[in-house]
Amino acid sequence: MKRDGWSVKRLGEVCEIFNGRNQKKVEDINGKYPIYGSGGIMGYANDYICRAGTTIIGRKGSINKPLYVDKDFWNVDTAFGLQPKDCCHSRFLYYLCRSIDFTRYDKGVTIPSLVKSDLLQIPVSLPPLPEQSLIVEELDRLSSILEKKRQQLSDLDNLAQSIFYEMFGDPVRNEKGWEVKPLKENVYEMFLGPFGSALKVDSYVDRVDAYCMVYEQKHAIQGSLDVTTHYISKEKYESLKRFEVRAGDFIMSCRGTIGKLYQLPLNAPMGIIHPSLMKIRVKEDAYHSMYFKFMLVKVVANESTNGNCVQMAITAKELGNRELSLPPLPLQHLFAQKVEAIEQEKALIKQSIKEVQELLDSRMEEYFGGVEEKTSFIR
Repeated sequence: MKRDGWSVKRLGEVCEIFNGRNQKKVEDINGKYPIYGSGGIMGYANDYICRAGTTIIGRKGSINKPLYVDKDFWNVDTAFGLQPKDCCHSRFLYYLCRSIDFTRYDKGVTIPSLVKSDLLQIPVSLPPLPEQSLIVEELDRLSSILEKKRQQLSDLDNLAQSIFYEMFGDPVRNEKGWEVKPLKENVYEMFLGPFGSALKVDSYVDRVDAYCMVYEQKHAIQGSLDVTTHYISKEKYESLKRFEVRAGDFIMSCRGTIGKLYQLPLNAPMGIIHPSLMKIRVKEDAYHSMYFKFMLVKVVANESTNGNCVQMAITAKELGNRELSLPPLPLQHLFAQKVEAIEQEKALIKQSIKEVQELLDSRMEEYFGGVEEKTSFIR
């Protein structure tokens, strides 16, 4: 929607778009200028292409994640550098780029790819510079609040980690000399999911025809049930019911991304595990679940990396034979209390982040929404 005093222009009228260059020709470990791609710093150089205040967007690969750089830098040939012209505030250009769905201009066949000539023609709505400054001030303020709150979450995670090491030491070295036992002696069940041939993509059914869900690696990796879910029929469940998991069980990723651990919550729906997961049901008289999660993640991370060799899979037998430390249960419970207090703080911060993000999204929509849909200069 065009607002009073705003003009509709092409992106090429509000900024210069620079191609990146090969970083290998200029990379220097002692270089003064950072080398940027769309994902962040990739090295350093003794020369620069783009001035401070440039927005980067990916030319290939990650094409929909604009990045603002506040220093002079070199940009690689898989990214474009967008430098504002005199009519455009540098930070306004950044937010403008965040509002553009660059996937609409994707010309790639197998890898997402953008063409400069198309970018130059993208329609944008531009207010006068004084209004741009006010908009930037508002959006920067909201973005700063989000950044600080996310840093608070990171600090709380680090606090929980430091409490663990202070109370128990390194679970791999066991320098505090806790009693150790093979993990298999302190679990009720621990096994991998079915063979891949027993659960293929064509085993899945629509939710309306489903009997139960399938827990997959993404549930363990993201630590959430709020992801796209697949389902199976009752008939398929009956053939795989020995792989059923329930609330309180741990599921762990065991292929490729190893060692991501998630304890199914009390409201977890009935389901079976995918072949890429391991199910672990621990004995409550040996481990508190909170201690177990922290401990096992650290142990598996150490086990899966030997020098420069990264292990791409882990078996229940291997892990079950691993001797793990068993600190006194009261101490484990004390640790859990401390972490639960931290989690309560994190929950409040996450709710605040959600509210601020919704406000930022609504303001972005107010300022930038609708121009691409209603106007097009591309022929």
